[in-house]
Amino acid sequence: MIREFNVIIERDEDGYFVASVPELRGCHTQAKSHDVLMKRVKETIQLCLEVEEPVSNEFIGIQRVAVSS
Repeated sequence: MIREFNVIIERDEDGYFVASVPELRGCHTQAKSHDVLMKRVKETIQLCLEVEEPVSNEFIGIQRVAVSS
């Protein structure tokens, strides 16, 4: 069975790519390159699915918001 998940990818201050899967609590990984990250995130999702079922959140989108500081 094939399941699809939304993955949020960011780059941290050290240049690492960081991936989080909102449907699976605590499901995140990091890598120095995007290609390695995608391999790791698939492995991480499989491991997370062994211990918990995904929550049923509907992905709406990402919005950038500007505020004055």
